[in-house]
Amino acid sequence: MMSRQRRQRASLWVQAAMLALAPCAMSQPVVARTSAPEQAAPQQHMNVLFLIADDLNTRTSATGFKPVQTPNLDRLAKRSVNFANAYSQYPWCGPSRASFLTGRRPDTTGVWDLKTKFRDNLPGVVTLPQYFRQNGYFTGRVGKIYHQGVPGDIGTSGPDDTPSWDRVVNPAGRDKINERDGRMTILNPHPSGRLGSALAFLADEGTDEEQTDGKVASETIAMLKEHRDGPFFIAAGFYRPHVPEVAPKKYFDMYPLDKVKFEPEDPAALAKVLPASYGLVGFQNLDLTVDQQRSFVRAYYAATSFMDAQVGRVLDALKPLGLDRNTIIIFTSDHGFLLGEHGQWEKQMLFEGSVKVPLIINMPGAKGNRRVSRKMVELVDLYPTIAEIAGLPKPDGLEGDSLKPLLDNPASKAWTQPAYSQVQGGRSVRVARWRYTEWEKGKLGAELYDEDRDPGETRNLAADPRYAHIVQRLKAMLPEASPGPRYGTGGAE
Repeated sequence: MMSRQRRQRASLWVQAAMLALAPCAMSQPVVARTSAPEQAAPQQHMNVLFLIADDLNTRTSATGFKPVQTPNLDRLAKRSVNFANAYSQYPWCGPSRASFLTGRRPDTTGVWDLKTKFRDNLPGVVTLPQYFRQNGYFTGRVGKIYHQGVPGDIGTSGPDDTPSWDRVVNPAGRDKINERDGRMTILNPHPSGRLGSALAFLADEGTDEEQTDGKVASETIAMLKEHRDGPFFIAAGFYRPHVPEVAPKKYFDMYPLDKVKFEPEDPAALAKVLPASYGLVGFQNLDLTVDQQRSFVRAYYAATSFMDAQVGRVLDALKPLGLDRNTIIIFTSDHGFLLGEHGQWEKQMLFEGSVKVPLIINMPGAKGNRRVSRKMVELVDLYPTIAEIAGLPKPDGLEGDSLKPLLDNPASKAWTQPAYSQVQGGRSVRVARWRYTEWEKGKLGAELYDEDRDPGETRNLAADPRYAHIVQRLKAMLPEASPGPRYGTGGAE
């Protein structure tokens, strides 16, 4: 049985703060180069193409939510290992990305907000792309990989990590113009005016290539062409479906409003939700009509299909470049996104819709390709996984486990690990059937959900004596938590 350090980390909770958003220009993509590493290039190692969406929930990914059309993710999933139960360690952009890009959990990085930089706490840490760079790979970033405020940091590097990259490209498209011209529909204006903290959307004119995510795809393809002889680690970060939901009108037309299924949850059911479980950044009990809420769901679907189309453009470029047989492809998201479940919108909660992410890994020649793995896995597992399957030595200090055994056998009985997630004041563990969550070490309550019988997490069984033995077992699996503030200032960006 494989071991991990998942039960040994102490949880610390700190005040949340917003990242100061930088202005961006609407000219050519911002490009930067850093000095080359000193190591010699490796031989016969696989290239890596790392693709990540922003705020993509599993209802709209390749895991099978058919009302949303994602044909490109679907075709990638069908020829890869599709992880049906993958989880973010912290459902917020900054903490999540700091965690999986360093291979450390949030309590190790000390990043629990959008302001803290992981190198302030871990100045000597070697990140995932930096490790490849040290081993002779070209490393390039297009778009959002480390945290950037959306939409404020689009077109800039934001709080990037210079040691990670040989080259970065920061595209900015039509959506940045629309950000300033007052055309967007904003359902719940944020007091600060930040669009990244509002349920906002726009069915735009123009082509895919004129949007920022379209430019992310174009610049990624250009980078693949330039470095086709490898070895490379190229990361493409798409900004959608993060709010504001901006996409060409044709993607909105795919989802006629009267065909979008959405019904608010019953008030009696909402009254039973544990108050502590409502997150810092999520929007609760909005004073919106059903049609207004449905219009945002439609916009989220449209932005998801638009992002999928850009992923498809990148995937289609691989074979003509001769990269289809020597390139590892990873697709994921930093965390999920609630679309009205429990009366909630957005993230920073410990419900499945907030912490669960799509994860697709295509390793050419892997025995498990074309299969689904239902084992519990974590984003912190990505660093050791990618290093191993690319043929690099195992890095030191990583806190996840390599998923290589599941790429060989997606149903491996030897894989019994749980998945952990946390937010300020809350910590949660997910095993094959159950999710158990505690707030302030149980002082503010606990939640137990039977995910097999109640995937919507509507019946909290934590106080039911019939499940006391389950609570006891899962409670023992949680790491110790030191008291800390759960609430703070900030927004969803």
